[in-house]
Amino acid sequence: VQLQASGGGLVQAGGSLRLSCEASGFRFYYYALGWFRQAPGKERERVSCVPSGGGSTYYADSVKGRFTISRDNAKNTVYLQMNSLKPDDTAVYHCNTFPPQIFWGKGTQVTVSS
Repeated sequence: VQLQASGGGLVQAGGSLRLSCEASGFRFYYYALGWFRQAPGKERERVSCVPSGGGSTYYADSVKGRFTISRDNAKNTVYLQMNSLKPDDTAVYHCNTFPPQIFWGKGTQVTVSS
């Protein structure tokens, strides 16, 4: 059972990144999925979630209007399109089921410079 996040990097404020998370070892399509992030010295926070069948999504207030979550059940992959990035978005980003049931992997580092 594994979730592998990728797509992070260093970007200037106002820029965009698209994160991907490929799942393996479990019935991906049965689960709601979420993106989470953890900045240095802070607790992990939920950024966005999407239900198992798609549809109504959740976004933290801090990312509403800037981030878009989507999923492709045929590819066992969930995405996070991040636009208008801010330095406060700097964190390690992880994906997981929602609620989280999978071991937290390494995640992908997103660094936004001012």
